[in-house]
Amino acid sequence: MMIKIPVLLAFCLFSLTLFAQNKYSIKGAVADTDLRLKLVNTTISVLNVKDSILVNLALAGTGGAFTINDLPEGKFILLVTYPDYADYVDTFTLDAAHPTHDFGNLNLRQMSKILQDVIIKGDVAIKIKGDTTVFDAKQFVTQHNAKVEDLLKQLPGIQIDKDGKITANGQAVPKVLVDGEEFFGDDPTLVTKNIRADMVDKVQLYDKKSDQAAFTGVDDGKTTKTINILLKEDKKEGSFGKISGGIGTNGYYEGQALYNKFKKNSKFSIYGTLANTQAIGLGYEDGTKAGIYNDDDNEGDVQFSDDGNSLDTFDGGYSGKGLPVSRTGGVHYDSKTPDKKQSINLNYRVSTMDITGVTTTQTESALPNGVLNNNTSENFINHAFQQKLDATYLTKIDTSTTLKIGGSGSIKTFNVTNSYQTVNTNVDTLLSRNNHTVTNNGTQQQFDAGGLFSKKFKTPRRTFSWAFNEVYKKNQSSGYLNSEIDFYNQLGVQDSVQKVNQYKTSTSVSSLLTSDMTYTEPLSKYLSLVFSYKLSINNSSSNRQSFDQSAPGAYTILDNTYSNNYKYNQLLNEPGAVFNFKKGKTTLNIGTRMADIDFKQVDEIAGTIYKRDYIDWLPVFNGQYKPNKHSTIGFYYNGNTRQPTIDQIQPVKNNNDPQNITIGNPDLKSYFINNMSMYYNSYEAVSGASFNVNASYSSTSNPIVSNALTNYNTAVTTTQYVNLANKDPYNYYLRAGINRKIKPIDLGVGLSGNVQDNVSYSYINGALNQSTRNSYSVQVNLSANEEDKYDFYLFGGPSYNLNRFSLQPQSNNNAPGFQLYSGGQLFFPGKLILGSEINYNYTAKTQQIDANQRTIMSVSINKTFFEEENLKVSLKVNNLFNQDTNFNRNIVANTLTQTTSTGIRRYFMLSVSWDFTKFGTSSTKEEN
Repeated sequence: MMIKIPVLLAFCLFSLTLFAQNKYSIKGAVADTDLRLKLVNTTISVLNVKDSILVNLALAGTGGAFTINDLPEGKFILLVTYPDYADYVDTFTLDAAHPTHDFGNLNLRQMSKILQDVIIKGDVAIKIKGDTTVFDAKQFVTQHNAKVEDLLKQLPGIQIDKDGKITANGQAVPKVLVDGEEFFGDDPTLVTKNIRADMVDKVQLYDKKSDQAAFTGVDDGKTTKTINILLKEDKKEGSFGKISGGIGTNGYYEGQALYNKFKKNSKFSIYGTLANTQAIGLGYEDGTKAGIYNDDDNEGDVQFSDDGNSLDTFDGGYSGKGLPVSRTGGVHYDSKTPDKKQSINLNYRVSTMDITGVTTTQTESALPNGVLNNNTSENFINHAFQQKLDATYLTKIDTSTTLKIGGSGSIKTFNVTNSYQTVNTNVDTLLSRNNHTVTNNGTQQQFDAGGLFSKKFKTPRRTFSWAFNEVYKKNQSSGYLNSEIDFYNQLGVQDSVQKVNQYKTSTSVSSLLTSDMTYTEPLSKYLSLVFSYKLSINNSSSNRQSFDQSAPGAYTILDNTYSNNYKYNQLLNEPGAVFNFKKGKTTLNIGTRMADIDFKQVDEIAGTIYKRDYIDWLPVFNGQYKPNKHSTIGFYYNGNTRQPTIDQIQPVKNNNDPQNITIGNPDLKSYFINNMSMYYNSYEAVSGASFNVNASYSSTSNPIVSNALTNYNTAVTTTQYVNLANKDPYNYYLRAGINRKIKPIDLGVGLSGNVQDNVSYSYINGALNQSTRNSYSVQVNLSANEEDKYDFYLFGGPSYNLNRFSLQPQSNNNAPGFQLYSGGQLFFPGKLILGSEINYNYTAKTQQIDANQRTIMSVSINKTFFEEENLKVSLKVNNLFNQDTNFNRNIVANTLTQTTSTGIRRYFMLSVSWDFTKFGTSSTKEEN
């Protein structure tokens, strides 16, 4: 290949000056991996970073390999060029600590394939590293004093709704970390709504694996979609926070205070909120931490339902249903030693929640001989008080040994009073009227302790890890059920009355001890064998009692029909072996586990004992492949056995709703779930276009389905769960999306499509019903942002749902819909800001249920003060059109249900907020 004369001359002149022997060098190899071609005689140039002056130059030799010796110390640019190929540019540093830089295998791409693209490794907006997408925060524009939430709205594929719920590529993101650490535990909004956007260096999006899976490299299927906020180095020392408060019409108010003190190796934060609006702050999570505890791992475990009793309960959360009054507070502290060998993470949270409201429910149930309709109005008054303390300690015992231990404890008390008025009809004939009231109070406790010990041996890839944990739960409650049902004959005349007046108590206890050991042995340079052994011991009990009145106010007569004392013990032994293959761009895991499960179940009242002992095979197959630096393909399969819940097994009737009776089935068997998924992510650095595909499929063998017997003349339904042979319910999901930036007008554009299909089964009056739901949707995303002028985002589009029941094929429950969510700000002189948010939903009419249309809009006028613009006064109108905010329509088994609940209506609010920030020695306005 001919070298241009000026370059050759410069190279020769420079070579004459190299009399001193420098000790620094670089090496690597160049190829076109697409064509499997070694690029001999590629030009390798080394330039100074400061002035781009040529330092040294060489040609790639046999096999595309190159080496350049005798380089000086400093920072340089590597430029790799070859005719008809895109240039490769990278930066590197040579010093005493790094005398040699090995670039490894460099892949050049033909210009004909990528048009104008230049392969650049450096400051680009998005990078894909394995299954992690990394966004460079400084490549995305945000306004002064913007929060992380505002930054995330600019990132392709990420959306945040009005409640702060985050989705990424169509999947929910329940966890947001700060520098890899939990911040107030599992509440993402405390990060997204309070940390400043200009403090962020990078944003990572990935599926967080359990600590044991991350250590061994073998995926155990326990993942959580996670966003990790990486702070800038100069923003890791200082203090910042926010104080805000507002008073509105109709008695609405809200207030919040947050203070953060960050040091190089520690963080301290404290916050409190008080509100009766949707700005309630903390979304309380009683779930255990991913990566330490495995309480969500139900393989071989019989599980209690969340409430553990037959009366209504309240979990202390708010989903927009009803009118809330919330008080929350919390303290967070995490710290690392200067050598990073030890760290601790502490969180304490306390909250109270009161919610009142009314919910109306319309249901249509398909039966073999017709359709039943149910209309229910529920008045609810709920209260909960809850506290949670958790701690995690990590120590690196030596360079090869790490121990992570943690624990948490939570206590929750609740009170509920719910009143129901129900009317049941078949076509236009009145069947029954039901009025019943439930009052219940209780205490729920959970205590967890666990840890992970990991050890790397001298032999590469030889490792040992041991995860262990203990989970103890105790739920107690007591309350009253009062019910009266009036039944009518075919002429609409009342012919009978059924009354219930009972006092109920419930106590459930669960103790689960789990030990999981994993040993990795290298078999060759690329292949390892992973041995695992899991031991699980579960001892649990559930005691439910119902009492009738012996005298007014005295409930002493035990009703055996609705009472039971049920205990069980379970022992699980689960050995397994997985082959792990890693070479270049490919990672594969193939293997299986064997679950040996032994049950003993005792009905203390009837004196009956049920025993089971069986073996299940749990296959594992997953992998990842990187075709190039900008894209990743991943796939996953596993099979898992699941056990019935204690509420499905326990042979006790539940008459919480006297028209819907549930009977336990102690003969239920386990069921097997096949889970498969794949993803493809790609990003083109120069064009700024990203493309992603996510697909999943699951099917269930020997599923547990409901067996409902409904009296068509009284609308009373008795349900028992049974195993279904020869039918496998399934669900699949497919989403594809593309995002790119239209640079001439600086507009972010995205387009995505979703397809979902769900098939389930149930027995209805002895006949097998197949419920099928197909869902199709298209969504457009738009975003634009110019500092101190405007920011704007919009996402939404049409959808279509098809719902079919095999027992009533003529029933048409198909309906189109449309959803749109948009918001933005306009910046005017004098530091005036006009803001608005719109949430529009439309669901069409079906054969039986009316259409629903809602436009929820808020408008605000804001003015900021001072150079830092950290004092803001706002006047806001919420729910401008004063429409109902809570609507939901879904299909389960043979029933289509539509619910509408009271919620927060229109109000005006005047509020003031002050953001304070101090990093280093100044508190001036930060750069975005």
